[in-house]
Amino acid sequence: MRALAVLVVAAAVAVSAAQAPRGDLHVLFVGNSLTAANDLPALVEQLGRSGAGPRVKCETIAFPNYSLEDHWSRGDAVAAIRRGGWTTVVLQQGPSALPESRVLLREYTRRFAGEIRRAGAAPALYMVWPAADRRGDFDGVKTSYQLAARDVSGAFLPVGEAWRAAWARDAHVDLYGPDGFHPTRAASYLAALVIYQQLTGQPPPRDPPFAMPPALASLLQQAAVDATRAAPPAGRIRF
Repeated sequence: MRALAVLVVAAAVAVSAAQAPRGDLHVLFVGNSLTAANDLPALVEQLGRSGAGPRVKCETIAFPNYSLEDHWSRGDAVAAIRRGGWTTVVLQQGPSALPESRVLLREYTRRFAGEIRRAGAAPALYMVWPAADRRGDFDGVKTSYQLAARDVSGAFLPVGEAWRAAWARDAHVDLYGPDGFHPTRAASYLAALVIYQQLTGQPPPRDPPFAMPPALASLLQQAAVDATRAAPPAGRIRF
């Protein structure tokens, strides 16, 4: 993966299931700056606070340029998983469209899934997107993340597919940031919509968590619906 400009966003709120109101979800994000950009986990939490579905409490372990192999070797993510109290652990690395990257994504997803299941949680795979100069790799990215999710009977979070769904509605929607790889704020909102919907099984609230043109918000919301229509929510995965 190319050098990433966004520094790690660590932190959020780790609350045990026993301490929180019934029905809350406790989500650990393990990834890199594609997760940390625009504080995606905080956007997911905001959707939970605004909607009629369950509230979502998130913690993030993300370092620039990190793969799942890097996280496994570092140990912070494994330690956090073993601490327990999670409903879902969301795993993310780079696009992983190349065959060798796909192999590593699947291998380390399986390793993490063992720890996640032992901690009483469920794994989920956050499908990202290729760089702007490799837009032909979208199918490969989707295949890699679908296979990794299938390997562990985990949830597939089709964020990259939501990007394509948004462009199908308006080819001029800005989803790539200035570096041609990291997401714009609107793109992170789109990711939050997909992730919230998949993890809770509930439609997200209609009002976005920050100001944006109503037409853009509506387009992104519909793109999230388009992308998730064929993907069963977490907890109802059947492979």
